Amino acid sequence: MQNRRTFLKAAMAGGFVNLNPAAMGANEKVTLALIGGRNQGNGDALRAIKAGARFKTFCDLDPKVLEKTGADIAKAQGGKPGKEIDAVVIATPDHWHARMAILACQAGKDVYVEKPLCQTIHEGQVIRDAARKHDRVVQVGTQRRSMAHFKSAAEFVASGNIGKVPLIKAWINQIRIDIGKPADGAPPMGVNYDRWLGPAPSRPFNENRFHYIWRYFWDYGNSEIGNQGIHVLDAAIWAIQLMRGFDGPKCLPKRISATGGIYWLNDAKEVPDTQIVSYDYGDMMLNFELRSFATDYLSPHTAPRIGPKTAGGPADFATAFYGTEATVLALNDRWEVHWRDGKVEQTKAGDESHEADFLAAVKSRKRPNADVEIGRLSTMLCHLGNVSYKLGRDVRFDPKTEKFGDAEANKLLRKEYRAGYELPKV
Repeated sequence: MQNRRTFLKAAMAGGFVNLNPAAMGANEKVTLALIGGRNQGNGDALRAIKAGARFKTFCDLDPKVLEKTGADIAKAQGGKPGKEIDAVVIATPDHWHARMAILACQAGKDVYVEKPLCQTIHEGQVIRDAARKHDRVVQVGTQRRSMAHFKSAAEFVASGNIGKVPLIKAWINQIRIDIGKPADGAPPMGVNYDRWLGPAPSRPFNENRFHYIWRYFWDYGNSEIGNQGIHVLDAAIWAIQLMRGFDGPKCLPKRISATGGIYWLNDAKEVPDTQIVSYDYGDMMLNFELRSFATDYLSPHTAPRIGPKTAGGPADFATAFYGTEATVLALNDRWEVHWRDGKVEQTKAGDESHEADFLAAVKSRKRPNADVEIGRLSTMLCHLGNVSYKLGRDVRFDPKTEKFGDAEANKLLRKEYRAGYELPKV
């Protein structure tokens, strides 16, 4: 069992900010450490503080992020907590998630880990095993699981109100801007780039492989299906779980077919900008669609910046359940029922907090809305699509053994790690 200091040093060995504000004396507050403070990490922290948490420690490898997010956290929370941390928020690039989450569980800390949970099916299994072995609360950052209108939509679909559901569609249409093909160069001042690479292969620094844009490279991310698609796939599998069962053998597909490619921008990215993935359940089909160049304007939304000079545009995130009696369309801000007779009904979104649910679970020791196993299965849909895409063909999958029907596909259940950054044994 590692203590907090050992865990944090082993997990990241990067820059730290000690927030050191004055004490507020709320003993019941959950005390957190944040690893990775840019974009989603900053948002996770501020929402957690709003929900009643406090941060004692913050780690990031970029001094500029340390300065900005450290100041944001200190301003938001005030007061210094007087105890060890209870949990860790992991908002690093995807390639670090598994190692950090496992080390945190082994150190006796609960974990909030950003989506997607991991980079391979095997990593998800090991994180789940570590959470269960050490009796840790692990919440995955698929926020729809804490949003009441997605819950009611999934329950409505599973109730039989729209009849049999032979088809579900999930899509993410988000305008992405050209990231160009910049030359390799030196990392920003003060950044330990070798440590940032961690488990990933050693490569020269390139600005396209750093803040946010790392998502477009296989070494660090899970392509757009893992970056944004997981949200709409999680809404889809939620209804599937309510209809068929929450365990893997019942809610996972048996055949997966992914097609697509880089059809739009001739820039440096490796992952597809256009993609369709079909998941065959035998008696039902789930389809995922990615479009990076135009939206349907169903859910206007400002996308996060993806670099110092480039930005994403509007985005549509949607999941549609096609029943024999009606269609349910689940969007960011509402869900709609389109009946066969033309009548349309709507349910608006509320103001729920995924971070608040995590903090409540840390206190009660009950499993959170997006427990590690729920997040693992949603993330697995992304991995299944990526395996089929990388192989350029259909793959057969056994939901009971969580293995493919051929050796070539099974090689992609795992990945290689740089020496010194292997997965901890569980």
